[in-house]
Amino acid sequence: MAQQLLSIITFLPLVAAVILALFMRGDDEAAQMGAKRLALFTTAATFVVSIFLLLKFDPADTGFQFVVERPWILGMTYKMGVDGISILFVMLTTFLMPITILSCWGVKTRVKEYMIAFLVLESLMLGVFCALDLVLFYLFFEAGLIPMFLIIGIWGGKERIYAAFKFFLYTFLGSVLMLVAMIAMYMEAGTTDIVKLLAHDFAHETFGLMGFQVIGGMQTLLFLAFFASFAVKMPMWPVHTWLPDAHVQAPTAGSVILAAVLLKMGGYGFLRFSLPMFPVASDLLSPLVFWMSAIAIVYTSLVALAQSDMKKLIAYSSVAHMGYVTLGIFAANQQGVDGAIFQMLSHGFISGALFLCVGVIYDRMHTREIDAYGGLVNRMPAYALVFMFFTMANVGLPGTSGFVGEFLTLMGIFQVNTWVAAVATSGVILSAAYALWLYRRVVFGDLIKEALKTIADMDRREKLIFAPLIAMTLLLGIYPSLVTDIIGPSVTALITDYHASIPAAADAAEVAMH
Repeated sequence: MAQQLLSIITFLPLVAAVILALFMRGDDEAAQMGAKRLALFTTAATFVVSIFLLLKFDPADTGFQFVVERPWILGMTYKMGVDGISILFVMLTTFLMPITILSCWGVKTRVKEYMIAFLVLESLMLGVFCALDLVLFYLFFEAGLIPMFLIIGIWGGKERIYAAFKFFLYTFLGSVLMLVAMIAMYMEAGTTDIVKLLAHDFAHETFGLMGFQVIGGMQTLLFLAFFASFAVKMPMWPVHTWLPDAHVQAPTAGSVILAAVLLKMGGYGFLRFSLPMFPVASDLLSPLVFWMSAIAIVYTSLVALAQSDMKKLIAYSSVAHMGYVTLGIFAANQQGVDGAIFQMLSHGFISGALFLCVGVIYDRMHTREIDAYGGLVNRMPAYALVFMFFTMANVGLPGTSGFVGEFLTLMGIFQVNTWVAAVATSGVILSAAYALWLYRRVVFGDLIKEALKTIADMDRREKLIFAPLIAMTLLLGIYPSLVTDIIGPSVTALITDYHASIPAAADAAEVAMH
């Protein structure tokens, strides 16, 4: 049974989506409520099954666990499994989906299709974190674009078509290069099995290409192809411009999943492919990644200060926080990678909650303009408290999960490059500036706008949505070893193999030159 847990978790939401599509008829209120309840029940059941998976998981085993392998079409293999790095992303996804479904309880337009889109999206996101075959990974990775494209394009704001196509084209074009790289990997290694590819030594000799000397050879070309896809997905500066548009136009639930889970696929890709499969290229190009990340942290924080739309400000904040993630990953030491994974998980809770905070007042006032608000603490004390908590967590207040992730990544990068660490640290100050500026203008001050004088505080459902997010943000902030104990052994194995590969590659290159 344990062997089948991964397949059950991954495809249970998809089964519910098929049931909704085939057997649920009508668009009256009863049918809408039935669709919402089925989606909520299914996502909650998926989370419960994933808890059993976590309880059976052995952190001391650095290999892949719960591996299921079956023959598939055209000689390809259906292979799934999780290790200490991927299991927590599975947990993050299953934890957030019931909360997301609960947050869109007020949706009235094409409810059945809306629920189907989210259920299909959950299956595809889980597939990305569990896939142990290149073809399977690529299918899940790319197919996830479709439901999010529909969520933005159908249920989004006024400019939703533009934002949906921009999101799709950016992420799809980046992934085309990754597909070419995967074909090249298969041609060299003769397999699409990720476990076997992790053990394969890809060529890293220097060779000529169009009159230039390519240092690191095939590894560098493969690294750049994967980097193109994962950098857009994160998104890294300067290919981040699709994200603010997508967030602003997406419905609240779409923004939550986009920020909390979909962005993490880029970071997960770096950890699963770039570092272990292309260590020489990762080491060679890490200074480029460091400075791209440092620029992202400072630049997008400054851009956030200039925003008048709440969602856009939080979207730029996400780009800045993802900069810490790439810094930690390519620092390639225990603190850096631990911090990067922790930051991704923490950002999932905090940024998801911030977008939900925007959604609460948008549902009441139908505007996200910062200037339309002010003095909300007078009418919405519970909302003001929740918003303050997640604002402080976003800044990185000690005692919240946001502090742990940023502190560990900065410790990791400081050991590698002090100048980059100094620039990145300034982002902590800038994040306090834009986050507190937003909070002051929305919540504090006198309640002078007529439209706000009758605004109602959060109801029971809205408080229920925030309760688990507050609990996780506090729990991981006070007791971070809940995460580090699970990821620690797998990260140690990854870092050890990474550093063992680099000197061996340097020696081989020296022999080849002589």
